[in-house]
Amino acid sequence: MAANGDVMKPIAESQQSRVLIQLRDLILKGAFAPGERLAEIPLAERLEASRTPVRLALTTLEYEGLIEAMSSGGYRMRGFTATEVSHAIQTRGVLEGYAARLLTENGPTKQLLRQLHECLEQIDEAVNKPQMSFDDYAAYVELNARFHELILEGSGNRTLQRMMDMLNGQPFAAPSAMLPMQSSHEEGTRAMQMAQLQHHALVQAIERGQGARAQALGEEHVEIARMNVEYATSNPELAAEVMPGIRLVTRAG
Repeated sequence: MAANGDVMKPIAESQQSRVLIQLRDLILKGAFAPGERLAEIPLAERLEASRTPVRLALTTLEYEGLIEAMSSGGYRMRGFTATEVSHAIQTRGVLEGYAARLLTENGPTKQLLRQLHECLEQIDEAVNKPQMSFDDYAAYVELNARFHELILEGSGNRTLQRMMDMLNGQPFAAPSAMLPMQSSHEEGTRAMQMAQLQHHALVQAIERGQGARAQALGEEHVEIARMNVEYATSNPELAAEVMPGIRLVTRAG
């Protein structure tokens, strides 16, 4: 019996994780409007799961701040202000700056530096051209996320990584969350080229042991994403086309 129990436990945990990831993804993509009730049974049917993992996922999402409990019971989708989104992005900058400083002061391994340079070279191929294609943007999204993951992992601070995981679950706070806005206007390519120059400067600071400079660059780097939030809230119709999740931003405050 113990053996069967050991088998069932990982399966249950796997389903719970899958449901949480799927539900969070639906929320961040704007599948639910602010104030919309999130009922267990319809969600379970939609995700092809039982009610228990859905219930646990809703509890986790409330803790993360994505949804809120209703006085009558159950949960509903909450809305976010542009200021809240901006604050989340700025907080990410503080954490990433600290991670870059830790990495610099602890000393990066040769393997990590090689991975960072390989990532930079691949991003260069995508952005260093007059006009980026859709495939270039897609490549940038993936490589940009990888670059930031390498910095965070290289810090060696597990607490910092857990904090970043939670923060990245907030609307538009993840490193590549605002990139669709850049693909929607003419200045987008230049913005990505500017961000890539910051990537190069950050790696250079890490290699030279300049911890304070690496921290400052990490904090400054998120300003492009923050400006994209302002652009998105000023152009709601365009934003809705490329980022349906923008409907979560309920007002400009």
